[in-house]
Amino acid sequence: MAAITASMVAELRAKTDAPMMECKKALTEAEGDMAKAEELLRVKLGTKAGKAASRVTAEGVVTSFVNGTTGAMIEVNCETDFVTKNDSFLALANAAAKLVAEHNPADIAALGELPYSQDGFGPTLEEVRKGLIGKIGENMSFRRFKRAAGAAKIANYLHGTRIGVLVEYEGDETAAKDVAMHVAAMKPVSLTSAEVPAELIEKERSVAAAKAAESGKPADIVTKMVEGSVQKYLKEVSLFNQSFVKNDKQTVEQMLKAAGTTVKAFTLYVVGEGIEKKVDDFAAEVAAQVAAAQGAA
Repeated sequence: MAAITASMVAELRAKTDAPMMECKKALTEAEGDMAKAEELLRVKLGTKAGKAASRVTAEGVVTSFVNGTTGAMIEVNCETDFVTKNDSFLALANAAAKLVAEHNPADIAALGELPYSQDGFGPTLEEVRKGLIGKIGENMSFRRFKRAAGAAKIANYLHGTRIGVLVEYEGDETAAKDVAMHVAAMKPVSLTSAEVPAELIEKERSVAAAKAAESGKPADIVTKMVEGSVQKYLKEVSLFNQSFVKNDKQTVEQMLKAAGTTVKAFTLYVVGEGIEKKVDDFAAEVAAQVAAAQGAA
């Protein structure tokens, strides 16, 4: 039987990014045959990917790609913040944004079918995703994307990797970039008060009514209090009515008018927004791993 050296283990680990002990086991089983050992690990990693695929992906990154009047932004999720710094994961996310911009897929499924190869996986983006789940050992998914293309110009802004904004505009680039940064900071839900979703207005109205009812004031006064609260809310969440973050003496609409700029639409993504995160019992997890290890011994 061939001797398994540390350099062989290191070489296999570099090729597969698999744990050191798994590499040694695979080389031992393959009797030192590097190609066979790599194949064995691919099989094991595939199983690993299957187990990971059901786990919650509430962390992740937002990436964007802009080329002229075409731009795209995508949220790609994973399980832990640690993986958001992984070069392979980041390469996948950046590639996905570019593919959205260039190919205009109809949905996430169509995006996954686009040609792409990375880290020895392919020939589609979905196959690369599955391969990286096995390689990294953590579930990951494409959650949502936005593509903008046409006559309007595109401004994009990424606040770190967790918040992304696309702004479709005509006029001054600096003003549009300022709006993108404003959106990231103030998180409006629409351009104007008239475009605020009805369900959000009703939710705010319900909360305002409950608070006003506690005041003990006459019904007509309560009605005015509720409507006043709703109108205040509409101004706070609509972009054009918000006070501009760089100059609170003017609204965003006033700033844009002064700059001769028109914002036609914006998209805001915040990583994990609306995803219910799983709260792990770390002590229980460690105990379970120890018990499993003792059982296997």
